[in-house]
Amino acid sequence: MNATDKRVAILGIILETNAFAPPSSEADFRTLCYLEGEAIVAEARKPAPAMPLEVPGFMAGMDRGGAWTPVPIVVTGAEPGGPIEHGFFTRVMADMRARLVAAGRLDGVYIVNHGAMTSTAEHDPDGALYAMVREVVGPDVPVVATVDLHANISERMVDSVEALISYRTNPHVDQGERGDEAAEALRWLMNGGQAKSAFIRLPITPASVTLLTAAGPYADLIAEGQRRMTPDILNVSVVGGFVFSDTPKNGIAVIVTARGDQAKARALALDLARAGWKDRPRFVKKLTPLDEAVRLSVASGNDPSRPAVIFSDAGDNPGGGGRGNTTWLLAALHKAGARGVLVGVFIDEALAAEAHRLGIGARFRAVFNELAETEFSKRFEADARVAALSDGKVVGRRGIYAGRSIDLGPVAALDLGGITVVVGTRRKQCADPIQFECLGLDIGRARTVVVKSRGHFRAGFDQFFKPEQVYEVDTAGLTSPVLERIPFRHLPRPVFPLDAGAEWREPAWAKGR
Repeated sequence: MNATDKRVAILGIILETNAFAPPSSEADFRTLCYLEGEAIVAEARKPAPAMPLEVPGFMAGMDRGGAWTPVPIVVTGAEPGGPIEHGFFTRVMADMRARLVAAGRLDGVYIVNHGAMTSTAEHDPDGALYAMVREVVGPDVPVVATVDLHANISERMVDSVEALISYRTNPHVDQGERGDEAAEALRWLMNGGQAKSAFIRLPITPASVTLLTAAGPYADLIAEGQRRMTPDILNVSVVGGFVFSDTPKNGIAVIVTARGDQAKARALALDLARAGWKDRPRFVKKLTPLDEAVRLSVASGNDPSRPAVIFSDAGDNPGGGGRGNTTWLLAALHKAGARGVLVGVFIDEALAAEAHRLGIGARFRAVFNELAETEFSKRFEADARVAALSDGKVVGRRGIYAGRSIDLGPVAALDLGGITVVVGTRRKQCADPIQFECLGLDIGRARTVVVKSRGHFRAGFDQFFKPEQVYEVDTAGLTSPVLERIPFRHLPRPVFPLDAGAEWREPAWAKGR
């Protein structure tokens, strides 16, 4: 190793927690992504890595900056779900700590993180991770973290790092860019740069359907932050949060990191927070009622001159902890006789296995949720034909999964007569056309497409559907955007939009500006 090489540790735990979903176990992490040591570097350098794209982006950015030595620790993540089992979390933390200590001299640390994790024992394990890193490496080693824009930011997170950088796109298509930005920031810090941050959390806990970045209040706030960037500002992150985590640290957060001048960081953070608070009435959105969606689908199927439509089954988004197996929309479309409909991906391991056992062309009585009926995931059955089968191993081609290896487990296309349902094994939101195309299904010929996704499908299916053809349907489930239906216990009440009279007090330091 060259004496000028910078030794940089890479580590992270990635989970977006829905407090109302079943706990996320060690098996959930090991199924999706669990990498230790040099396996992290090897995976990151693959053409289609099966890992968070921030890490390959960070490594590419570091490579461009000159000599450096990656010190890979542990990178693990699970699909969005319930709180991480605390025993597993503490074991991962202990392993990370031991590896960091054993690494010896470090010149910098990169944390890849979602930021909306809770455990079965605490609300802020992300903050515990950041604090552990800081404790091990000491006050003089710069630490940079990247987070999802649905993170819930705590004071402990901000205080433990020099720079906290969030995504700026929703659907999330800039993970690699943010990793690259983290590398640039870390290089600057390792070369003597001094960062000063300002952090403000607003009492606004919006549903994710209002946090798109193509247009809307959140898009405007992010755009204003980027417009106000100057050479004195290292990063501006406006973090929308994830309301279903149900924590005291929920709320839209503004983090501004300046190059050595905290006054400038505070001034910009305060301006953005004031703008966001003033604009808060726009963080409420009207959904399409279920019966209206059914009428639209039937009309589209009966009249080829009408535009095709795509429905977000908004109450059941696996990308937000939903189980991917509610039947409200599917059952209603089937009862109405809708035609030309594609539905995906419905998660039912037993049903997918049955279709694979029967084989292509087999006709049978398909029972959805036969083994897993719950409050939201009701049993539904229909006559079906196995139209196609796949092992579910694909490489994403658009949107959030583009260039990533993803494993859906065994999948089957079941023809219910007018409606074809993609039934999958591994829970993953339907955000990429490949999830239909791997079964030979032609999205361009469909009259209605139903996706188990909240918003990320927009970046995958935009080649087929214009914004005016997209409808977010009001369905029941663990990710219902109608927040009044959710039994929250830990949000920092009062908050908008749940509490119309919520108030925001500016930070004490604002009076001294």
